Amino acid sequence: MVSVRTYRVRTSLPERIEPLRRLAHNLWWTWNADAVELFRSIDPDAWERHRSNPVAVLGHVSQRDLVELAKDEAFLDHMDTVTQDLDEYMADRGWFGRVHPTSGLRVGYFSLEFGLNECLSVYSGGLGILAGDHLKSASDLGIPLVAVGLAYGQAWRQYLNADGWQQDAFPANDFFNLPATLVRDAAGAELRVNVELPDGPVFARAWKVQVGRVPLYLLDTAIEPNRREDWAITAQIYGGDLEMRIRQEIVLGIGGLRILHALGVRPNVCHMNEGHSAFLSLERARVARTEHGIGFEEAREGCSVGNVFTTHTPVPAGNDEFPCDLVARFLAPFRERAGIGEAELLALGQVEPGKSPMFSMPVLAIKTSERYNGVSQLHGHVSRAMWKALWPDLPRDEVPITSITNGVHASSWIGPEMSSLYRRHLGPRWRFEPSDAIAWDRIVEVPEGELWRAHGKQREHLVSFARAHMANTLRARHAPPLDIDLAEAALDPDALTIGFARRFATYKRAHLLFSDLDRLARICTDAHRPVQILLAGKAHPRDDGGKRILSQIVHATRSSALKGRVVYLEDYDIRVARMLVSGVDVWLNTPRRPLEASGTSGMKAAANGALNVSVLDGWWCEAFTPETGWGIGRGEELADTILQDQVEARALYDVLENEVVPLFYHRDRHGLPRGWISMMKRAIAQIAPFFNTHRMVREYTERFYLPASERAELLGSNGMENARALSAWKNRIRAAWPHVRVLDTREMGPLDLEVGQSLPIEVDVDLGILEPSEVAVQAIHGKLGSGGHLESRNLLVLDHHQSLGDRHHRFVGALPGSRSGEHGYTIRLLPTHPLLGDRIYPPNLSISQHF
Repeated sequence: MVSVRTYRVRTSLPERIEPLRRLAHNLWWTWNADAVELFRSIDPDAWERHRSNPVAVLGHVSQRDLVELAKDEAFLDHMDTVTQDLDEYMADRGWFGRVHPTSGLRVGYFSLEFGLNECLSVYSGGLGILAGDHLKSASDLGIPLVAVGLAYGQAWRQYLNADGWQQDAFPANDFFNLPATLVRDAAGAELRVNVELPDGPVFARAWKVQVGRVPLYLLDTAIEPNRREDWAITAQIYGGDLEMRIRQEIVLGIGGLRILHALGVRPNVCHMNEGHSAFLSLERARVARTEHGIGFEEAREGCSVGNVFTTHTPVPAGNDEFPCDLVARFLAPFRERAGIGEAELLALGQVEPGKSPMFSMPVLAIKTSERYNGVSQLHGHVSRAMWKALWPDLPRDEVPITSITNGVHASSWIGPEMSSLYRRHLGPRWRFEPSDAIAWDRIVEVPEGELWRAHGKQREHLVSFARAHMANTLRARHAPPLDIDLAEAALDPDALTIGFARRFATYKRAHLLFSDLDRLARICTDAHRPVQILLAGKAHPRDDGGKRILSQIVHATRSSALKGRVVYLEDYDIRVARMLVSGVDVWLNTPRRPLEASGTSGMKAAANGALNVSVLDGWWCEAFTPETGWGIGRGEELADTILQDQVEARALYDVLENEVVPLFYHRDRHGLPRGWISMMKRAIAQIAPFFNTHRMVREYTERFYLPASERAELLGSNGMENARALSAWKNRIRAAWPHVRVLDTREMGPLDLEVGQSLPIEVDVDLGILEPSEVAVQAIHGKLGSGGHLESRNLLVLDHHQSLGDRHHRFVGALPGSRSGEHGYTIRLLPTHPLLGDRIYPPNLSISQHF
């Protein structure tokens, strides 16, 4: 191989416009319209060509034009204003600094993908978009958070061949021409860390992406002296086979924590956005073990309280897992340094240790965290059922997996006309405090005509964008001129416009809308009430099922009945998404319930005044009311999926024909659809204040981050003294618990009560070697339903009354008779310890129930 020596060239900006470099390298500009317009004004064509990349635009402009730009007084005034806005933003403490000024919170947020802007292609889909919006709101709120991901050397682009089959391309991501800065040490050398793999160490450097106040570090293994095979670790998102995936996740979790430590950043809370980064929990324990001279299990105990895990997966088959022998081989070098045995390590990734050949990353994340959540209320319910086996003796509703519903970063997704309308009528609070419902309540006062015109302008922008996008795609394919002309004339800026865009996974059921092509054609081609549909989305490169659905839909859009009315936009990315959610009148979502963990596109559309038509799944279960949109079905989950598809396809067509289309086209003498506009206002007022990432990140902060930080301090101080004590207690419980039993349960009064009376009970328990303070004796009581089961479950903690000798103890309490009817109760024993805090007993620490 020919040896190539490298050197670098960077844009030389005249001193007067040097602030552009700092502006370009802080992604704050992505949610600041004035900053975006500043960079676009430099060269609008280059801005479009470089996918809104200000660093590339500045590199494209000639030196002569840069000199002229430095003399342009209007441009300089614009630049100075934007620079001052950024300075003021960076100096502000934000909500967190004002409300929690003395907190020692330091959050590390780890994700395999981040969707921040179309120019930075280190994302695949909704998980990354959610992570990007999380960082933006964390910045706005002033949360002390640092993020870690991977610097993928290749972007993922999609195009269709002439037959409509998805093709995948992977052009290079040139990080030297992106809003990213190579991280260097104090001596100016590249800062590097290494991780141990079976075939030797792999080195990684980091690119820093500044997201407002939040730094994001992206690890890059495409460097010397790594082997060429190791360069591929950060080549493609979700690329390669299982071996490549485990390499990626080791670099993300273990290498990610090491790069933060090398930077002098020591998070006391680590948030795992999905299970991909769960190996970080092992690295945290290894570091604590080394620093405090304690055992690995004790170190894990002390570190787990500072870990947070968010699952986004609603089905077991979608969870990330590896064969145990693969994990054993790849983590063997790490195990030697960490002082953990192979069986002990593998048990951390299994529901029942030793009973499965697979190692689950979500199980590892749960077993090494203290707080876990799904991303909508329904998904929390699904997750509790999915992972109940980790708490085998608890009823599903008591499994301690909660939910924090996803949201969107409003300023990043609301289109320019609606944003301007909000500024005029709602004031600045919708941008700075989007979770404040009072700010959004003023939408009802906006004149109907003004709201309709603002949204109509965004629909016009969408139609213009779609026409140009389709024409450019056809030109790239060397399509006939007639096809290009038809694309440039497609769509109607005044027609009812429906949007559908998401990953083309089979459970998303993009085909549902196309179940009856004749009926769909009648809806779309009504001369008096025309309807048009814009679709976008990619199938995973290895998902032939998703590609097949996409191909069938593309063929349908090319039929004479639908051509020009139903269009598909190729190469779905953040920009296409931004245009769609801001310009459509209706956002359509048709997943098979309950397989949509949350979804956020409908939230973005609603913030722009669109109405949702969706299956009652994910976030829409919480948001739906008849005044804000439409539900497809009533939340049924049929065992026969073919029948369910048929039923819900008919329901979708019925809703469109009988409710959506008539309401949109019912106009008054001024041409305004006042009933539609009324629904728009209610949707904005009810959805925008809650389904945003400011509310979501504040919820993570107050419910998870701050309590986890306090717990980490409690268990980690004094050489992890409390962590060692808690670990020893758990071992004591595991040994003693098989000998703990209920001896007798007695009611100490009449069994016929009047409302308001109570029933005293006594429970005698054999505690073995345990003390009464180590066991909670609980009465679970409620009304009896059919079959003798408790219809509701209420908890009464019994008091220790006396020691009976011979390790026997009596506990007492009184069951309330608050409602008439037949009631029942059962006794449950749980281990308890002050250092457990408010958490129920940890995964796989068995308990007893006695009925």
